[in-house]
Amino acid sequence: MGDHGRRRQAEAAAPLLEKKGSTGTGVGDGSCIEGCPGCVVDRRKAASSGIPYGSFLFVWIVTLCTALPISSLFPFLYFMIRDLHVAKRTEDIGFYAGFVGASFMFGRCLTSTIWGIAADRIGRKPVVVFGIFAVVIFNMLFGLSFTYWMAIATRFLLGALNGLLGPIKAYAIEVCRPEHEALALSLVSTAWGIGLIIGPAIGGYLSQPAEKFPNVFSPDSLFARFPYFLPCLCISVFAAVVLIGCIWMPETLHKHKADANRSQTVEALESHLIDPKEKADQNGSLDCKKSLLSNWPLMSSIILYCVFSFHDMAYTEIFSLWAESDRKYGGLSLSSEDVGQVLAITGASLLVYQLFIYPRINKVIGHIKASRIAAILCIPILFAYPYMTYLSGPGLTIILNIASVIKNNLGVTIITGCFILQNNAVPQDQRGAANGLAMTGMSFFKAVAPAGAGIVFSWAQKRQQASFLPGDQMVFFLLNLFELLGLILTFKPFLAVPQQHDTN
Repeated sequence: MGDHGRRRQAEAAAPLLEKKGSTGTGVGDGSCIEGCPGCVVDRRKAASSGIPYGSFLFVWIVTLCTALPISSLFPFLYFMIRDLHVAKRTEDIGFYAGFVGASFMFGRCLTSTIWGIAADRIGRKPVVVFGIFAVVIFNMLFGLSFTYWMAIATRFLLGALNGLLGPIKAYAIEVCRPEHEALALSLVSTAWGIGLIIGPAIGGYLSQPAEKFPNVFSPDSLFARFPYFLPCLCISVFAAVVLIGCIWMPETLHKHKADANRSQTVEALESHLIDPKEKADQNGSLDCKKSLLSNWPLMSSIILYCVFSFHDMAYTEIFSLWAESDRKYGGLSLSSEDVGQVLAITGASLLVYQLFIYPRINKVIGHIKASRIAAILCIPILFAYPYMTYLSGPGLTIILNIASVIKNNLGVTIITGCFILQNNAVPQDQRGAANGLAMTGMSFFKAVAPAGAGIVFSWAQKRQQASFLPGDQMVFFLLNLFELLGLILTFKPFLAVPQQHDTN
């Protein structure tokens, strides 16, 4: 038993760089090229088989930083559009709110692939730093919007100049050994999911501070003139702190001055980061690296990611609008603070679920089956939402919290599975571009989702007496249709799965 245990420890600690076949680049032969930050990271991984907690902390806070401003506006967007006086009727508020929510994703859709390519050329860190800087500036300017078009413009620029989510997913894979990749990508989806929950909580608690906290904020103060500036300012301050912290963030991209033909010799370069089983599954060769668009395992996972992202964004938009709208229109008549409290509880549950529960689920049934089960369970939960209007008081609060917690945990399970599929489909030198391509597609769908959800929500509120799916029942029925479509896309022949992950 002692010899067997020592052998297992030796295998676990085996340097990742000592692979068969010397390349002369410092990657395949165990040497470290001086001045190459990627080689430094690889040597550290080779020397330690443990979890890189410091690097994972950067992954966590950077992802959280980019996720917070996306949905922080949702709790107060209904009231912001009302205060800007662009909607002539209450029923039209959802219509105008949808386009503000869509402007961020539309901007990101236009530039995500470019940022991904930049991350593969100049490094992950510069793209991440610039993206955080954009959050600091344009999120703060959004809070100072005094016209409808200024709100749209600042959100658009925030999305267009914030291209760090794709590179940070590639970074998460590259700072750890293969056995920790699932945890690394789980951290990305966890921080992302928590950001999409904590963001609205911040927006709900801190919006309109002069009304909620008159003893602290004067009626003549800046925060009274711009009632939605405080939550934006808090998020920008957090982003500024993260920006300073990125000074110590290590770069993971290999930069070998001696290798002039690096882009043509990708099979040798960083080959140690690709699991041998992964190499064999991609049609028996690495030819798919020549074109991302011809890499069907990647493209099929991106399509799946886009469908579920559309669903999640539409759900996030509709949830706040539905919860805050009047009961006579099928809503719950909750305040922005009430909605923020519900989402804060949901965010706390996401942290516990993704760190302690999801990794165990992934080990037992795998990320593909977990995604399928999550999609199936989401359908009855969404079906139950419209019937919550029959509840009131503590009963409504308890049921709404439980449903929100379960729904968002299931949603993050699905997105994490998509992340794993995408990053296992390409080698390191293409991960930035691949994740950028995924972000482009996802951002387009997320740009359409808020606008479409707002239009459908406004339309549904005008058909309270319809005989078929009256009012908000139609909204949640359409959300379920997209959930069902995503479930279908997790099966063959729609999803191409590497052999080591194939459970069909």
